Amino acid sequence: MGARHDLCGACLAEGIGTFLLVFFGTGSVFVAVLTGALQGLFQVAVVWGIVIALGIYAAGAISGAHFNPAVTLACAVWRGFPRARILPYALAQLAGAFMASCLLYALFQGILNDYELARGIVRGARGSQETAMLFGEYFPHPLQVGMSAAAFSRVSVATAMLAEGTGTAILVFVIFSLTDPRNPGRPCGGLAALFIGLTVSILIAVIAPLTQAGFNPARDFGPRLFAWLAGWDGIAIPGPRGGFFTVYILAPIMGGIAGGGIYDLLLRRFLADNAT
Repeated sequence: MGARHDLCGACLAEGIGTFLLVFFGTGSVFVAVLTGALQGLFQVAVVWGIVIALGIYAAGAISGAHFNPAVTLACAVWRGFPRARILPYALAQLAGAFMASCLLYALFQGILNDYELARGIVRGARGSQETAMLFGEYFPHPLQVGMSAAAFSRVSVATAMLAEGTGTAILVFVIFSLTDPRNPGRPCGGLAALFIGLTVSILIAVIAPLTQAGFNPARDFGPRLFAWLAGWDGIAIPGPRGGFFTVYILAPIMGGIAGGGIYDLLLRRFLADNAT
């Protein structure tokens, strides 16, 4: 009963934390695209960084604050996270992301409808990733790079996978290093959460033009599923180019596991003598 109660609390924390991450993170994309109130990529990136830090502060003591199946799997492979908890965590993360998308749509539906009407955007039709990108992610970034065949040629599926995998690998590498008790250089107190958030911000600043910088299968698939249900159809799933599974689910999972392995196998063993 105690273990089941703990798992319930951990999943609730993961769901709420992921809800906050998607509500404020993708909410900033809503605001930037639909109203122009946020100017420039870095303003959106900072919102993501802040909400990740806040989520870690709120839920970290209960669940570890993964908010990301790629982080959960990396912890299971390298840090002894119980494998029986992988699926419950992932489902909770997915549910939180989906519910945040439902609320964002309810709040911005009127503004979104006006935006689509003014630009002649028909949901599910070619080019409607311009608004579907408020939920799921696309490669390259529909507004920063474009949606033409020429734009598509600039970022191939392989390039997009490399970008998402690299970004997630760096993120997990940083998470492992900043939370490792063996590392005497880790931030004191609760500052690790802030620096993890800032890591996401700088990754977005570099990689978002290529793939919109997901690094999180739940953050992509939960909102993407909502977009599919809300009328974007094949533009949402499988997307105008396909590849959403390989780019936004498989690549982050592989990258997260690789990033954790790089830290544990290449660096952490040199800190063994400094363990406290």
